[in-house]
Amino acid sequence: MTARALAGVALLAAAGLAQADGVASLQQFVTEVKSGRATFNQTVTAPDGKRKKSTTGTFEFQRPNQFRFSYDKPAEQLIIGDGKKVWVYDPDLSQASVRNMDQALGATPVALLAGGDLSKDFTLKSQPAEQGVEWALATPKRSDSGLQSLRLGFRGRELVALEIVDAFGQRSVMQFNSVQVNARVAPERFRFDPPAGTDVMEQR
Repeated sequence: MTARALAGVALLAAAGLAQADGVASLQQFVTEVKSGRATFNQTVTAPDGKRKKSTTGTFEFQRPNQFRFSYDKPAEQLIIGDGKKVWVYDPDLSQASVRNMDQALGATPVALLAGGDLSKDFTLKSQPAEQGVEWALATPKRSDSGLQSLRLGFRGRELVALEIVDAFGQRSVMQFNSVQVNARVAPERFRFDPPAGTDVMEQR
């Protein structure tokens, strides 16, 4: 799965609950936040720390296992999880890849969003607060997850940031804004029908 798809995928929040540590905030987020939408800014930094690229977009989700990431120009991309499959669509190339949901989840940020058994796939640890943000460190138990680690930052129960380090040392930081928790999201937002002429690639 691409760095975007990996990043692509844990978020949102609720209000309240002061003085909770990062793991407690993460667990309450998974339990209580069933749907939502937000905008995001994402910065990806190369392993050498010198090359960076930034993008913006929107995110929507509905548990279980439905989500939509829409990345803006100059590199448009659409990532949709419809509950059974995950689609990644590149409009500039007229290409789409698709894989089964159970293959796309596992020890990824998507698994946190889907609300599964966190302790099954991740080792969780609270980290010191930074500027009022509580941090939870999630380390995948599987060596083939494609991730070294991810950190989730909460202000109260609101998820405000996600930091991902992939297996190659590339770091992706997503900062979330305009968060709407437990908002109603139309079902069609999680459906993808490849436009005419799209080259569709099945991944296994």
